[in-house]
Amino acid sequence: MVGRLGGLPALPIDSEWPVWEGHGPLSFIASIECARLPTSALDIDLPAAGMLLFFYFDGQLDDGNALVRAEDRESWAGARVLYVAADEEVAERGAPAGLKPYPVVPLTARVEMTATEPWHPSVRAAFAPDAPLRNRYGHPVCSQEFLDALWEFDDEVGHQIGGHPHSVQNPVEIEIAEAVLDGEVSWDDPRLSDETGDWVLLAQFDSEDAADMMWGDAGALYWLIRPEDLAERRFERAMFTWQCS
Repeated sequence: MVGRLGGLPALPIDSEWPVWEGHGPLSFIASIECARLPTSALDIDLPAAGMLLFFYFDGQLDDGNALVRAEDRESWAGARVLYVAADEEVAERGAPAGLKPYPVVPLTARVEMTATEPWHPSVRAAFAPDAPLRNRYGHPVCSQEFLDALWEFDDEVGHQIGGHPHSVQNPVEIEIAEAVLDGEVSWDDPRLSDETGDWVLLAQFDSEDAADMMWGDAGALYWLIRPEDLAERRFERAMFTWQCS
């Protein structure tokens, strides 16, 4: 077991439960034990030990009125990643009033290949460096046959650490890049392409019946981070988005 969905988190004894100011405490989504992951097989620089804790304002306290969206800076505090070092003294916390913990679902890990979107900057740089960010036409790898094969290869979102995110809708890296740039860029602006390539997936958590987790209409939660922030363990700089079908 490398972690779990749901349950209650073990927080450092001097830490407060994460709260979205003006809205309330965040729900605990998942914990990942870094030492139990096959870190040598990952494409991201995770700590060798310690725990990653994921929190999200899931609407329990307000019937879903306040949404956490990448494009809404005021809502960024509604999703959080906490890193707990292996030598920190921790204690399990009870859920704040009004929050019902999700059922516990143990998580195991296996190494799998992932594929990026055909219009990701890394693919465009290799095959069509002059193509606009989202222009499928004229892009050598955006034929319908290639897209069909890609979806057959990676047809389920699932729970994932590192690798290329499996977006339910548009590429999540583009959503994050637009949010960071305040959405004031056109699709052809090279800044959007550069910013999109600056983010890597930290974790994604799919809807999970066993944990009573349903993110919109069978959607998923995503946390992305810049590699330099990951290297410096600045998990508070991770960005969040979610998508559903």
